[in-house]
Amino acid sequence: MTMELKDKVAVVTGGTRGIGYSIAEALLAEGAKVFICGRDAAHLKAALEGLRQRHSGDRVDGIVADVRRYEDCRRLIERASERFGGLDILVNNAGIGVFKPVDQLTPEEWDATIGTNLSGAFYCCREAIPQMRKRGGGYIFSISSLAGVNPFAGGSAYNASKFGLNGFSEAMMQDVRYDGIRVSYIMPGSVATEFNPAPQFRDPNLGWKLTGEDIAKAVVDLYRYPKTALVSRVELRPSQPPRKK
Repeated sequence: MTMELKDKVAVVTGGTRGIGYSIAEALLAEGAKVFICGRDAAHLKAALEGLRQRHSGDRVDGIVADVRRYEDCRRLIERASERFGGLDILVNNAGIGVFKPVDQLTPEEWDATIGTNLSGAFYCCREAIPQMRKRGGGYIFSISSLAGVNPFAGGSAYNASKFGLNGFSEAMMQDVRYDGIRVSYIMPGSVATEFNPAPQFRDPNLGWKLTGEDIAKAVVDLYRYPKTALVSRVELRPSQPPRKK
């Protein structure tokens, strides 16, 4: 028996732009109710207006929240659950990237990267799991990166955050699997979004890169998998990146 998304309640962090916005839109297109967050009030307003124009306005809402702050995450999950009557899906998507050698990386940049990409996922999951247990189960997705298994020069903070997110997701999966909560993490390669990539991954021709819609489709497809099966990890690459010279 496949799982359907109609009337399921989803929280998408970093849902105002890029991959998160694409995921929010895909979930809405499947009939879900979606609650998004972002750090910038103007971006949140624009995202909600765009989503409401294309989908039923009463099925999407959101707040300004910084996932580096535990209280913001607590408020996010609380507000989403109150607004739509519970919580079925959490997408840990909020992320930043700072790419510098270790000796040039500031403590503030390290803290911001780990706080956003790793601690934010923990904070949201800690609050979301009790809500999902009330519903008899749920699904937690974390948007990681191929940088979570492939270190590169200048990527110490980003690599550490994504390696950590992968390990966190795998351990949490074992914590909650008997509560009916499934956990998957998706590791995309290069994605054409506003995200600031490492200089060595920049390319003026973005046509070869993955899109936010590609990642969103993976989320929807994973959710629809039969409940008896769990795809815990997905590696998603551009099919034809530029040839290495």
